[in-house]
Amino acid sequence: MLFSLQVKGYQGLMGAMKFAAKVVPMPKPTLFTGIDSSLELCDAIGQMGTKKILIVTDAMLVKLGVLDKIQKKLTENNIEFVIYDGVLPDPTYDQVENGLNAYKQNKCEAILAVGGGSPIDAAKVIAARATNNRAIKKLAGMFKVWSAPAPLFAIPTTAGTGSEVTIAAVVSDPVTHQKTPLIDPKLVPMMAALDAGLMTGLPAPVTSATGMDALTHAVEAFISKNASAETDGYAIAATRLIMENLSTAVKKGDNIEARQNMALASYYAGLAFTKASLGYVHAISHNFGAKYSTPHGLGNAIVLPYVLDYSKAEINERLAELAKVSGLKTGKESNSELAQKFIDKIRAMLKEFNIPEKLEALKPEDIPEIARLALKEAHYNYPVPKYMDQETCEEFIKQMVA
Repeated sequence: MLFSLQVKGYQGLMGAMKFAAKVVPMPKPTLFTGIDSSLELCDAIGQMGTKKILIVTDAMLVKLGVLDKIQKKLTENNIEFVIYDGVLPDPTYDQVENGLNAYKQNKCEAILAVGGGSPIDAAKVIAARATNNRAIKKLAGMFKVWSAPAPLFAIPTTAGTGSEVTIAAVVSDPVTHQKTPLIDPKLVPMMAALDAGLMTGLPAPVTSATGMDALTHAVEAFISKNASAETDGYAIAATRLIMENLSTAVKKGDNIEARQNMALASYYAGLAFTKASLGYVHAISHNFGAKYSTPHGLGNAIVLPYVLDYSKAEINERLAELAKVSGLKTGKESNSELAQKFIDKIRAMLKEFNIPEKLEALKPEDIPEIARLALKEAHYNYPVPKYMDQETCEEFIKQMVA
């Protein structure tokens, strides 16, 4: 009885969030797409009169020479730049503060994020801190970035997070390891470039995990209780592109067309979940990442089919639609049969990409706390189609013990 009342409260909160998504303007970045679109973005930054910029990235991308052409193009536009490459996977407060110090000490005017979700998220928070003299914890939550961040531009080098278009950034407390989300429309970059030429060197495991991350964004947005005609369109487009291109991108990393389509799919999925939100997959995966440093895309890939199994009765019709755009309808299957085909397809993709069905690091004694934190995140942020209580969630997570 008590849990039923709590669910009513959660649903009311999610209803308020759905209303907010309708009335609060959600900006989109000016978008450049295609080979060398990253260089077009550099030209645009120069045309805006920017004289000095902080590049936020990670050391491996610098070592691999991914930034070489970008640096050259910035120089051609008479833009000075400082490289901050101290961002690691799951960036922490101290990494953000180090980047902020580099921004201030070098008197930069704008920020260019180059990398996957971690550098882009870190850059978002650096940009917010540059103009808001408040600790990260004070900026965390919804709509707490009061002043417009420093001008921010993004060049994603993976096709997964969609961070270049979302209103969120996630950084971790280095002491507690808890992930801290900042959610505000002001965090959306001014401009972004989807340049598949920067993605051809990605290893197959990274390509598959980030691709499954994008698929999770699309699926969770589509089955969300806050889905709309607009978010459905983006989620369907993303799912179709991923199903048609991810396998090729994994097997043939130099296939530019597949890479570009995956970059676009990630962008569409980001647009979908920005308004429709996410669900239990992300809530649990975030806590796997916080507890065990599980890469986010890998965590999502493992958890996704279990959540779809759990919610299947409530989302048969929605999953059936995704099965159809995935090319899985072959006859007169019922919605329930098509929904199961879609779940089976996801498990087949995990097997194809050598992604495990269970999490090796997961310890039974950690499950109660992981479940508690996951439910707290989900119930106050995500309009899930079917709710879990603590006991149910613990039993649910136990399925993923290797």
